[in-house]
Amino acid sequence: MFNASLRYILVAALFALTQFNANAQSFKLSGKVRNDQNEALVGANVLLLPTKKGTVTDTEGDFKINNISSGDYTLKVSYVGYVSEERSITLEADQEINFSLTKDDLLPEEVIVSATRASRKTPTTFTNVKKKEIEKQNLGQDLPILLNYTPSVVTTSDAGAGVGYTGIRIRGSDATRINVTINGVPINDAESHGTFWVNMPDLASSTNNIQIQRGVGTSTNGAAAFGASINMLTGAPSQEAFGEVNNSFGSFNTRRHNVIFNTGKLGTNWNFEGRLSSIHSDGYIDRASSDLQSYFLSGGYYGEKTIIKAIVFGGKEKTYQSWWGTPQARLENDIEGMQEVISFNGYTDEQAENLLNSGRTFNYYLYENETDNYQQDHYQLHFSHEFDSKWLANAALHYTNGRGYYEQYRENDDFADYSLPNLTIGDSTITSTDLVRRRWLDNDFYGFTYSLSYAGNKIDATFGGAYNEYYGGHFGEIIWARFAGNTEIRDRYYDNFGNKFDFNTYLKVNAQLTNNLSLYGDLQLRNINYKTKGIDADQQFINTGGKFSFFNPKFGATYQLEDNSLVYLSVARSNREPVRNDFVDAPNGQTPKHEQLTDYELGYRADGRNYNLDFVAYYMDYTDQLVLTGAVNDVGSNIRTNVENSYRTGIELIGNYRPFSFLQLGANLTLSQNKIENFTEVIYDYGTNFDEYNEIRKDFANTDISFSPNVIGGGQLILTPIKPLQLTILGKYVGKQYLDNTSNDERAISPYFVSDFVASYSFGFSFIKRAEVKLMVNNIFNKMYTSNGYTFGYNAGATKIRENYYYPQAGTNFLLGLNLRF
Repeated sequence: MFNASLRYILVAALFALTQFNANAQSFKLSGKVRNDQNEALVGANVLLLPTKKGTVTDTEGDFKINNISSGDYTLKVSYVGYVSEERSITLEADQEINFSLTKDDLLPEEVIVSATRASRKTPTTFTNVKKKEIEKQNLGQDLPILLNYTPSVVTTSDAGAGVGYTGIRIRGSDATRINVTINGVPINDAESHGTFWVNMPDLASSTNNIQIQRGVGTSTNGAAAFGASINMLTGAPSQEAFGEVNNSFGSFNTRRHNVIFNTGKLGTNWNFEGRLSSIHSDGYIDRASSDLQSYFLSGGYYGEKTIIKAIVFGGKEKTYQSWWGTPQARLENDIEGMQEVISFNGYTDEQAENLLNSGRTFNYYLYENETDNYQQDHYQLHFSHEFDSKWLANAALHYTNGRGYYEQYRENDDFADYSLPNLTIGDSTITSTDLVRRRWLDNDFYGFTYSLSYAGNKIDATFGGAYNEYYGGHFGEIIWARFAGNTEIRDRYYDNFGNKFDFNTYLKVNAQLTNNLSLYGDLQLRNINYKTKGIDADQQFINTGGKFSFFNPKFGATYQLEDNSLVYLSVARSNREPVRNDFVDAPNGQTPKHEQLTDYELGYRADGRNYNLDFVAYYMDYTDQLVLTGAVNDVGSNIRTNVENSYRTGIELIGNYRPFSFLQLGANLTLSQNKIENFTEVIYDYGTNFDEYNEIRKDFANTDISFSPNVIGGGQLILTPIKPLQLTILGKYVGKQYLDNTSNDERAISPYFVSDFVASYSFGFSFIKRAEVKLMVNNIFNKMYTSNGYTFGYNAGATKIRENYYYPQAGTNFLLGLNLRF
C-alpha cells in the first residue's frame, strides 16, 4: 500500500513540475560576451545561479534570459579555452551586463571528449552525470548500479548486491547495444559487443563526469550505439594537491578500500593522479563472492594550447559463478516443481539437496573453485592542441590487454565431447569422466582516435573517427580428470581465434541559421571486417565472419525559445553487425543479416528559476533486429534470428524542482511500447524417448520485446537540514518484463518498486581537509524482487517442459563509509 502511494506521488510530482510558474513580477537579463580582443564569443554558456536558468550566446555574442524574479543571483559565463567569470547581481529591474573573458592559461580537460559529446545545441537526448552525483552513492558498487536512477535505466546484479557481474539496460536495450567509451576510446568487447564492468572495479572513483545519450545519439567510436551510449571522462587535474582514503563496510561482508592522490599543479603545467582499490563481497546469492582489485594512474602536461596525457588503468577480478540463476519453483518454495527441476536436469543427490534446502539465495554451483578469473589493463595516450580560438585537434593511441579464464567442474562428461578417445581398462571401456576444465580468453585491442574541430561565428564542425584492431584467442584446457587416459595437463581441447578490424570516420556540422534556429548534420561511415576460425568448444570447426560497410546519417534542428527553453527534432540512423555467437551458432550455410535502427527524437528542455524540465518523445524503428526464438542449430546451440520489423516508442519526462534552498525534488518517468510486429516461436519435440527432432512453430503478432518494461520511473528527495548533513530518499519503479518475445505472463519478471536511503555528513579537523561519513540503506522496505532472468522449454512427446530462472536481489542491506581527504 505504501509503495503504491509512493508511485502515485512520483507520477504526480512529474506533472506538477510542468505547472511551476512565477506569479511575481519578472525581469530580463541581457548582455554581450567577448574576448579581450573584442571578438564575439559564439556559443558561450551563460548560467544564472542558484537557478538552473541558462542560455548560450548567439552569432553576435549576445545573450538574453527572460522571466527572472527579483532577488540576488550569481551570473556565470564560461567558454572553452577561456577563464570563467562570475558576477553577483541584485535584480530589481531589467539589466544589461557585458563580459570580456581572458584566455585560460591551460587548455581544459573536457576537450578530450568534446568530439563525441552532445552539447546544449545538439538535437539529441542526453543526460549529464556530474562527479558529485557519482560520489553521492559511491561506496563500492559497480558503475551500472550507480546509474540506476538515471532516465530509462534498468540494472541488475548476478550476485544480488551490486558487486561483481552487473548489467544495465537503457530503453530496453542491453549492454551489447550500448556504446561505451572512456575518454573517447572504445570499451565494448569487439566480439560480443558487451561491456564487462567487473573488469574495471571502482572506476567510478576515477570518473569526472558521464554523458548518457539515449537512442542513436551522435556519432562515436567503437561499437554501434543501438539504443544508447555512455561517454565517460576520467579524473581531471586539481588546483591543489591532496590525498584521500575511502573505506566502506556493509552487508554480506562487503568492503571497499581505496587510496587516491593528486599532485595538483606541479610547476605551472604538470599534474599526476592515481588510485589503488580493493573490493570484496560475499554476495547475497550463496557463494557468489567477488574479490576485485584495480588501479588508475594518469600524468599530463597542460599547456596554454596543448594537453599531452598518459592514462593507465585496469582491474583483476575473481568472482564465484552465479550465472545459473534460481529456478522459479525454488523462489515459490514449490516442492513438486523443484522435484521436476531435479528430474528434468538430471541433478545428483548433492545438487538436489542443495536446491531443496537453499532458499531464494540458491546457487547451482557447488565446486569450491567454480570461478571467473580475468585481468584487463588499459593504456591511453592523449594529445590535444588548440591552434587558435577556432581550431582544436585531438588524437589518442590506445591498447587494451585482457586475459583470463573461468573454471568449471563437470560430472560424467563424455570423452567424445573433448575429442578424446575412450579409455579401456581390462575388459571395461570407459566413455566418460569427471573433470575440471578452464575456458580461456586472451585478447589484444589497439588503435587510435582522432578529431579536428572548428568553432566559427555561425558554423561548428568536427571531423573525426577511429581505427581499431582486435585479436582474441579462445581455448579450453582440462586441468584435472578422474580418468585421464593418454592426455597431458593443459592439453587444449578447443582452440580458435577472432580477428576484427573496425574503422569509422564522421563529420558533424552545426549551423546557426538565426539567433534562435540551428541545424545539425552528422554523417558517419563505418567499415568492419570480422573473422573467426578454429575448433570451437562444441568440437565443431568454425570458419566464419563477415565484412560490413555502414552509412549512418543523422540530421536535426534546435530552436531556442524566448523563455529560456528549447525544442529539438532529430532523425538518426545506426547499423550494427552481428556478434560472434550469431556467426558461430548460425545453421550451416546461413549468415545472419546486420541490424538497422532509425531513431526519431522530439524533445523540449526548459530551465526556470528553481526548476528544470525535459520532455522527450521517441520512435526507434528496427529492421532485421536479431532476437532469440527458441531455435537451435544442428549441435544444439541457441541461435538468434532476424525479425523483419520491430520498434520502441515512448515518452520520457524528467524534472527537478527546488522550492527551498534546503529541499530538492527530482523525478523521471518513461512510458513506452516495445513491439515485434511478427514473431515465430520455435519449440522442439524430442519424442518420448528423446530420439526425435521435430519443430513446433507458433506465430505471434504485435508481441512485446523481451526485457522491455512499459513503465520505468525514478525519483529522489534531497533534504539538507543543516549544511554538513544531506539526506536523500530514492525510489525506482520497473514495470513487468517478459523473459521471451511471446508476451506470456507465465514467463515474466514481476513489476517492482524499490527505495533506497542515503545520508552523508561532512566535517573537518586541522590536519584533515575534509571528512565525510556516508550511510546507504538499500531496499529500505525489504522488497523481495528479481531483476533479470531467462526461460527455455521443449516437448518430450506429450510432456511439455518449461523452466524459468531468475536473479533475486537482496532485501534490506546497508553500506557505511568514511572518506578522509588530506
